[in-house]
This record gives sequence, C-alpha cells and structure tokens, in this order.
Amino acid sequence: MLKIVHLNTYDGNGGAGRACLRLSKALSDQNINSKVIVHYKFGKNPLIGTFNNTLLQKTYTAATIVFERILAKRLLKPMKRTPFSFTWFGRSVIHHPDVKAADVVHLHWVNHSFLNPAHLTELKKLNKPIVWTFHDSNAFTGGCHVRYTCDHFVRQCGYCPLLKKADADDASHQIWEQKHEAYQQLNFNIVAPSAWMLSSVLLSSLMKDKPVLQIPNTLETDVFKPSDKAAAKKNLGLPEDKFIFLTGFMPSRKDLHKGTSYLLESLELLKEKLGVKATDVELVVFGNRDAKDIPDFAIKTSFLGTISNDEKLALCYAAADAFLIPSLEDNLPYTVMESLACGTPVVAFTTGGIPDMVQHQQNGYLAEYRSSKSFADGMEWIINHTDQPALQQQAREAVMNKYAENLIAEKHIGLYQQVLQQHGQPITGGPHV
Repeated sequence: MLKIVHLNTYDGNGGAGRACLRLSKALSDQNINSKVIVHYKFGKNPLIGTFNNTLLQKTYTAATIVFERILAKRLLKPMKRTPFSFTWFGRSVIHHPDVKAADVVHLHWVNHSFLNPAHLTELKKLNKPIVWTFHDSNAFTGGCHVRYTCDHFVRQCGYCPLLKKADADDASHQIWEQKHEAYQQLNFNIVAPSAWMLSSVLLSSLMKDKPVLQIPNTLETDVFKPSDKAAAKKNLGLPEDKFIFLTGFMPSRKDLHKGTSYLLESLELLKEKLGVKATDVELVVFGNRDAKDIPDFAIKTSFLGTISNDEKLALCYAAADAFLIPSLEDNLPYTVMESLACGTPVVAFTTGGIPDMVQHQQNGYLAEYRSSKSFADGMEWIINHTDQPALQQQAREAVMNKYAENLIAEKHIGLYQQVLQQHGQPITGGPHV
C-alpha cells in the first residue's frame, strides 16, 4: 500500500490545514495509507501526528512561533497587515518514524518556525520523492505570503515594501538567497491548487524551473451540500422573507488582505440602489469579531460568531441566498468552494483562484477588481435574478464536477505514481492500489 505523509504547521487551523486534512481523508478513502503530522497540534484527533511528544517540546514550539511573530513586528512596517514569515527558527523532521516510513513526503504550509530553508534541505537525506502544495505565495518570495501587485518575486526580492529597512540586500533578499540555496539542492514537484498559483510559480525566479502541476483542493461534499433554504433560515433564526447575504467577518477597514473596506462601500452603494427595498436584505456574518472594532454596516447585520462545526457551517451556507467574499488575493479560498457546494452563489472580485470556481453570471458574479461599484452590481444582479434555483444548481454542479473527493484523490495518486517512477523508488508494504 502506498504510504504518504503530509506535513503542515497546524492541524486544520486555516485554509491550508483544512486542505491538508481533507486531502488525506480523500486519499484514505481510496485505500492509500495517508498520515498527517503537524508542527503544532491544537486539537485531540488521534489520527493527526505531531513532532512534539512532550509538554516541554510543545511549549518550546509555541514559544518559537510567538517569538518569531514578536521579532517580525520590529522589522515590518506598521499598518501593512500583510503576512510575512522570517526564517530564524525551524525543526528537523527526518527522524520521525512516519516520515522515514513514507514513500512520498507531501509538504503543505510549513511556516511559523517549522521548515525553514536549512531544514528543508535536510529532506534530501531521506532520498524520497517530495511533493509540495503551495497554499500561498511564501515558498517563492522573500518572506511575504500575499503579493498584491509586487513583482519582486520574479527577480531576487529586495527593496521589500513591507520592511522598515528596504534595500538591495534587505531581509527579503537574504531570505530569497537562503531559499535559492535550499531549492538548488532539493528536488520536488509542486502542486498549484489554482491557475493563478500555477502562473505565479512559472513567473517566480525561485520556482520557474521546478516541475509544477495544477490540482485543486477538495472538501467533504457529503457535508457541504444543499438543503432547503427556508428550513435552514428557520433553523438559524433568520427571517425567511429576507434576501440573506452571508460573509466571513473581517476585523477592520485596515485589513487589506480581506478587502473589508470594499465590502462596506459596496453595501452603502447597494443600499442607495435598492432604496426602500434595502430593508428586504440582511447581512449575516460568521467568524471571529472584535467587539471594539466593528465597522458600521449600511444594512441590517447579524453575527453568528465562530462556527467550529462543519455541519452547522454548511447549514449557514445553505440558508444564505448568496455569499460575499471581497478578498483581494486568495489562492483557492475554501469559503467560496464550501458555499458553492451548498448550492449558494458567490459574489467576489476577479482575483487569485476565485475565477477557477466562480463562473461569471452562471454560479455567481465576478466583480471588477477593487471596484466597490462592480461588487455592488454583483449583489444587485443576484437579488434580481429571475431563476434562483438554476443559480443554486449550477453552484453545486461546479464543485461536484471539479473538486469532488474521488476526483482530487485520483489526480494526486497519479502524481505520486509519477514521482515514484521518476525517483526509481519501490513502494513499500506491497503492491500499489
């Protein structure tokens, strides 16, 4: 049986963690021996391994994660709020028994003091094929996870707009040099979940010579599925006679990555467009929120708080008439895929991997990038759409045709077979399924 070990910083915390766990489950359902091992484990799932076997080890890991973030604040410009990872801390993973036993080592998101360039280079000692899924841009930049319009990654970084001290040999260039040295010594195959990520990899100075294949993420389509909207609204205590927009909460107007300011402006424009009919529309928000930093929404808004149960989250998507995501850069955001899987159309900016999932005016609306007016037009378009059931059906079909578990598992299995053949490595534990 083919043995795959997935390495990720966290156990389901964030999109990358969820993608890692969902892929591992999809592979297990196809009779693949698939295990996940994480740098820091929050939960108690016995199927997820960790490199911390003692309380002391876990405490040390937590300290390096926190310390890295504290040190980073001293070097980064304030108010930018763009994720950036330095390479001060890392850990060796090559002696873990599951890593040593695996046929293929599959890397996912490995920042926050986990696999820095030096410890990535160590993987060469395993003499195993390595697959690496890029969940954001950090692997091929000098530190940032979100690039926006910055094109320094196509060269050698330096003059980083995020650093207080930016010059030709600044921290971003030094990190680029560390990564370049590591990648020259290490062979790996890249998985790009979106067409946008694929094109970014091919442009990057660090990765353009590495083999790369586009394979999307997957999710549990038996959990995230449509249900009767009226019943779902009633279950959640939402008004059945209102058009419900759902969104994940962004903490403030200063949060650049998630586009909070554009959502707020779009809602103001929508209220002007609808006039008195604006009272027929309500915004529902899920996720963390800071009670001291809640922006003013132009329409009636209610908050569901953090939802940690996938069944309840799926019910929220199913209850909504449309999902709003004003994100300015995202690889293949799960909120979009989850909403579509539940039969709920999406309004989003044309950015990142979102156009892979949302087909304009078929299962949602792709607004012009950074245009609040266009985003408001998208909301109005969905409100006035004459065939809501068709929109909902096309939303579900988009996921089932491209992101269903068996489809994505089969594509990964094909890649694993390919890299093993190229590596000349025998598969342990019997014949491959």
